[in-house]
Amino acid sequence: MTTTVSASRSHARPRRRLIITCGFLAVLVAAMVFDTRVIKIGSEADQRQAGFSPQQYGAEQFPAVQSYVIEHAVEASELAAALNADKTAAIERHGVEAGIGPVLPVTFSGTVGEGKAGIYDVRVPGLPETLTLRMQTGPAINGTDLRDATGEIEFGQFTNQIEYQNAGAALNNTMKQQVLADIDTANLSGKQVEVTGVFKLINPSNWLVTPVRFSVQQP
Repeated sequence: MTTTVSASRSHARPRRRLIITCGFLAVLVAAMVFDTRVIKIGSEADQRQAGFSPQQYGAEQFPAVQSYVIEHAVEASELAAALNADKTAAIERHGVEAGIGPVLPVTFSGTVGEGKAGIYDVRVPGLPETLTLRMQTGPAINGTDLRDATGEIEFGQFTNQIEYQNAGAALNNTMKQQVLADIDTANLSGKQVEVTGVFKLINPSNWLVTPVRFSVQQP
């Protein structure tokens, strides 16, 4: 009789272990299913999973930056007068603080002077003689003025400093493609231009404008 009970118990133990193991696996699978997130291809979440794409970012964000700058741009002579009268008030009214200097939107018409490495002086009526206005036309577009123009693009939106810098470069590259690609930027001296853009106010006597809208007037 003792032998029969022992055998029954020895057969029961493996079954209990099997039941416990199956139960554990069922709980594990349920937890995995619960923790699984379905990502729709092409969605914003999918784009984050795929990593940061500067080209896509520039194409998506530049229209908003361009629209903001055009809407808020101040005529150059008016902006210069406002800065001269009360710099702090003018920046508060028209600009966006951005690190080493505020970014200001401006619009102007003028005659293009001499250029070097794609940067041209522009003679704009109504500006003080002590103020030099320049614009950059490439091939290299430098700075982060477009990225910083609206105040809506911030470091916390990116994974790291590299992505943040790449966002600025992407906006510059998209601007070149959409604004400057059809302009003969190598032969602008003596031409009449109409420009809307932004500049970072570091030296009040020297503005370097990055355009978001650019046209050459026909003679």
